[in-house]
Amino acid sequence: MLLTVATFRPEARPASNAATARHITQRPPVEVTLPWKTPDGPPVTATLLFYSCERRALNRNYSNTHLWKPALVAAAVLPDCLPEERFKYASVLLEGGENIRALSEYLGHSDPGFTLRTYTHLMPNSQDRARKAIDAAFGPAAEGDGDDGAVPIAV
Repeated sequence: MLLTVATFRPEARPASNAATARHITQRPPVEVTLPWKTPDGPPVTATLLFYSCERRALNRNYSNTHLWKPALVAAAVLPDCLPEERFKYASVLLEGGENIRALSEYLGHSDPGFTLRTYTHLMPNSQDRARKAIDAAFGPAAEGDGDDGAVPIAV
């Protein structure tokens, strides 16, 4: 993921309030070098005012997990949903036959491919689905019809 960063120079931009000034004092800006505009673009060094605990550029996952989600939960905008609850929700829907596109929408994923890659191991066994489809179309094998479940072999 590419980050677009704005250069921050404390000497060029005065702090807008006491909280910002306190933040800059406690966590001074750090310089990072990132590719610019494209993944293989020229490296550009920028000064970041906000960064991770490891003093690296913030990415979407870090920001969502460690900054936005706790703030939204504290403000009672979002429920405090544990990842295990999302996993259980996804597994129940997939076991019940829900399709990946719908599950992706329910979970708030913008890409059904991401949902498929994340939850594919929960998909019901395709052999079981095929067997159930055939049984539904033709009915289950009757007792004593000579079908012992063995696969016929051509000789």
